[in-house]
Amino acid sequence: MRRQKRFEARARAAKLRHDAQIENADFRAARGLDRNLFMTLAGCDWIRKHHSLLVTGPAGVGKSWLACALGHKACREDFSVAYHRVPRLFATLALARGDGRYGRILKSLAKTDLLILDDWGPEKLNDDQRRDLLEIIEDRYERRSTIVTSQVPLDRWYEIIANPTLADAILDRLVHNAYRIDLTGESMRKQRSPGAPETSQA
Repeated sequence: MRRQKRFEARARAAKLRHDAQIENADFRAARGLDRNLFMTLAGCDWIRKHHSLLVTGPAGVGKSWLACALGHKACREDFSVAYHRVPRLFATLALARGDGRYGRILKSLAKTDLLILDDWGPEKLNDDQRRDLLEIIEDRYERRSTIVTSQVPLDRWYEIIANPTLADAILDRLVHNAYRIDLTGESMRKQRSPGAPETSQA
């Protein structure tokens, strides 16, 4: 009972975008999702070892859903989890810089066991956003785990950061020891039949 209450509190605090569970992951869809890798990640050892996960692929193939399913499982395993859409997080940090909350938000992000940064790119980062991202990644490097999802292929992330020195610093920390899921194929939203439950589509 106590464990269930703790899970519910963690899940509420995580604010996951999807009510996704690993048991509902769809491995039949033609999108290149490796069942063995995903089920290994579901064991959460990578979080215990402070590794990260990069999920890339076109719109609608289930990047956010998969990230949230792993976040949900992490909550069950008693890890603290926080979900943020990257554009909204940058907007929040920009406001916080002016009203004194900036340091507090960064400290909170740094302490979270699993941070999900969803929907990164394709817009290039400005100076403040580059620095924000470096602070977040630097604080977490080899101490905590991060999931990043993006429609932009990894080899174009340098372009998004748009500053070679900071791109090297950020990507060196982010890609080092990171697992990769590179999804392909058509949007699963198009494929879903009318009335099919959202939870069956990852």
